[in-house]
Amino acid sequence: MNETRALVPTRHQDIRRDLLLIAEMVTPQSRLLDVGCGDGSLLEYLASEKQVDGRGIEIRQSGVNACVARGLSVIQGDADSDLPDYPDAAFDYVVLSLTLQATRNPRKVLHEMLRIGRRAIVSFPNFAYWRVRAQLLLGGRMPMTAALDDPWYETQNIHLCTIKDFDQLCARDGIAVEQRIAVDGHGKRLGGAPANWFGAQAVYLLHRR
Repeated sequence: MNETRALVPTRHQDIRRDLLLIAEMVTPQSRLLDVGCGDGSLLEYLASEKQVDGRGIEIRQSGVNACVARGLSVIQGDADSDLPDYPDAAFDYVVLSLTLQATRNPRKVLHEMLRIGRRAIVSFPNFAYWRVRAQLLLGGRMPMTAALDDPWYETQNIHLCTIKDFDQLCARDGIAVEQRIAVDGHGKRLGGAPANWFGAQAVYLLHRR
């Protein structure tokens, strides 16, 4: 006889730091699409804490199964191929957390997010982080950090970028940066330190100009 597992709602202390920063950017009771939503932690947290009407896309069947077990509305799909199926301005926010660098065409994905959402929220690891620079300079090998934790021959990351790279892309493509938060290797917000040197990850809130 199968037992139904009692699901414990995602709590503040259980959620990834970058996902908490994303949650801070989201307005209560908004409509949101989480692309590459994983096990649904962010969607569940937003539904509980901000009464957000959330939907998700996840490429891995195991992730979809975990989301469905949480009672979330998630389908299996790929950011590179499935976003064009969504109508314009269907959501208030479209989120892509630590996944942009793993897409085949990150620029196209970014523009699709801004087409179907009034705002886009993107987080990614910063390849100009000082620990990355130091490992390349001193060790001469592909770096590994908390945000880049797979060896080069197993990583899904194919389009790594820096904070400065992303800023330049936004400026070039007419994308307005409403908010940018950089965090260090411990997930703490940077103060006045240069983000491109000391930011292990960055979180952006974007909209079209």
